[in-house]
Amino acid sequence: MKNLVLLSVGVALGLVGAHLLNSTPRGRRFFGELDGGLDHFRAAVVDGYRSRDAELRATDPIDDAEPSAGPAGTTSAS
Repeated sequence: MKNLVLLSVGVALGLVGAHLLNSTPRGRRFFGELDGGLDHFRAAVVDGYRSRDAELRATDPIDDAEPSAGPAGTTSAS
């Protein structure tokens, strides 16, 4: 319970500090640069995910295979 209280106090102090910092021109510039960096990072992660997904889909033999008949020529009925 003590840890939860300390966590809550820390979050509240962090939010108040960020609000006070954002009220100055230097703070707004800092958060603007931080936001731009996070946007760049997010775009790089999305691009990497999409290229890897396309690579895996292009070489995935499971997508190209037809459903198998099962062991010993039996078919699975639904």
